[in-house]
Amino acid sequence: MNPIQDIFELIGEDHVATAFETPLREDAFAISDDLKVELIQEHFKEIMSILGLDLNDDSLSGTPYRVAKMYVKEIFGGLNPKNKPDAKLFENKYRYNEMLIEKDITLFSYCEHHFLPIIGSVHVAYISSGKVIGLSKINRLVQYYAKRPQVQERLTNQIAEGLKKALNSEDVAVIIEAVHLCVSARGIKDTNTKTITAHYSGKFQDEKTKTEFISLIQNT
Repeated sequence: MNPIQDIFELIGEDHVATAFETPLREDAFAISDDLKVELIQEHFKEIMSILGLDLNDDSLSGTPYRVAKMYVKEIFGGLNPKNKPDAKLFENKYRYNEMLIEKDITLFSYCEHHFLPIIGSVHVAYISSGKVIGLSKINRLVQYYAKRPQVQERLTNQIAEGLKKALNSEDVAVIIEAVHLCVSARGIKDTNTKTITAHYSGKFQDEKTKTEFISLIQNT
């Protein structure tokens, strides 16, 4: 193994995040999604062939296209800014000034080091600054950032920053609990491990408010 491969192995096992923003080239969207599907299809066909699989088999013949379409149109759709949900704000007519919690948002993402699934739950809370957001928009925002190759620390911060911008409020909290298949299905193969990350900003940095949030997501 050469020194560069040694570095890749080290990074992969330690789950190092290299940047706050998802690493993208400047020309990431220079070609259409349809062309990306076509190109990925050909490359994945080559990968399957190298593995020794018979692409003439009825069960396998359509796999390269299915994988390519899934990558571009589904599980990595969050790479494209055009897919970011429009988070419209509404007046807080109810005058509800306590924290609002959206608990157990389903998380499906993919580890950027091995392209294996990250599966878990996201718990989000915010305190209104005078405006509120539709509940489903919180879920959609979480899913938007999850639909890209990720590390959990970056995903936590991206969801938090996305919510702050959408809500025009710094009073946001995010907790993610997730299982990483790159840990449980390969490598150490520890099937009991969960990774927990958190982001607290604004009023949630106050210990009393933070404790209330944690207590509510644990006991309800």
